[in-house]
Amino acid sequence: MSNPRRCVALLSGGLDSMLVIRIMQEQGVEVEALNFKTIFTCCQDQSSQAARDLGVRMTVVGQEDDYLDLVRKPTFGYGKGANPCVDCRIYMFDRAKVFMDQVGADFIVSGEVVGQRPMSQKRKDLNVISYHSDLEDLLLRPLSAKLLPKTLPEREGWVDREKLYAFEGRSRKGLIKLAKQFGFEDIPTPSTGCALTEPRFSQKVFDLIEMPTLAQRWDFELLKHGRHFRYNPETKVILGRDLEENYRLVALHEAPDATSTAILCPENYYGPHAMLVGPPHADALEFAAALTLRYTRDVPATPRVRIDTAEGSSVVVAKAREDADQIQTVATM
Repeated sequence: MSNPRRCVALLSGGLDSMLVIRIMQEQGVEVEALNFKTIFTCCQDQSSQAARDLGVRMTVVGQEDDYLDLVRKPTFGYGKGANPCVDCRIYMFDRAKVFMDQVGADFIVSGEVVGQRPMSQKRKDLNVISYHSDLEDLLLRPLSAKLLPKTLPEREGWVDREKLYAFEGRSRKGLIKLAKQFGFEDIPTPSTGCALTEPRFSQKVFDLIEMPTLAQRWDFELLKHGRHFRYNPETKVILGRDLEENYRLVALHEAPDATSTAILCPENYYGPHAMLVGPPHADALEFAAALTLRYTRDVPATPRVRIDTAEGSSVVVAKAREDADQIQTVATM
């Protein structure tokens, strides 16, 4: 093509996103990779390695606080977990459009495959995402392009439609075959890369957004750590699962934006630290102290727990409580 074009390619580090970048490179299109990161995503090392393997520059963009609004109440609903996939893709492409303008790119490419993911890649979902992200004619999906209407890059000849593909459905055989043709040595295994799709983590999310007070970013960050116990509608207790997580809970409690009200640390036995989120009433603190005994193997005759609140520190004797033994965790993931 006489006039090389530039595109922004969403790169998760998965096979699909890697393939679309190579497809564009094969057509002489310059590629700027963009990785979208939220507090619920993982696999950043995978995306960085993919960018190095493909020889492209990758920029990582994060969420703003308004992203949590769509987690709380998505316009297009949830998947099987707390995953608002359609809303998330729209949000992602909104950010990609801003980035496209900043770097002077001409269009955006994505690794979506028609029918591959039930929540966000049905044909109607792809249309909804394109329309609501205001990218309808500038969003090219090379892996399924021949099944979809022509986009501006195809009509203008920036890319050759005949060298695009018509993949459909959940099978990866054709994609793996294409990857081998491109000489990919390491083919990533499928992964959502998003904790919101995990059933046990989703339990924590739904429990949080049902609380009477509006959860902030710190509260969502906390979901990734510890065992969560619901004491009453306003109060929950989080227990560390190992030494590292105990330290992490203390650090989170000391953060400037923390909404926790107390941290409890065993004084004369090895056990989990406990964090209280909600009013630090005496009964709730007693309950949290009792929970530390529930996950302690060797309990001394007089188990002492230090309690740190905004009013100061105190040491109490933890006592086993029947309700602490009977209550179930919200989730342990």
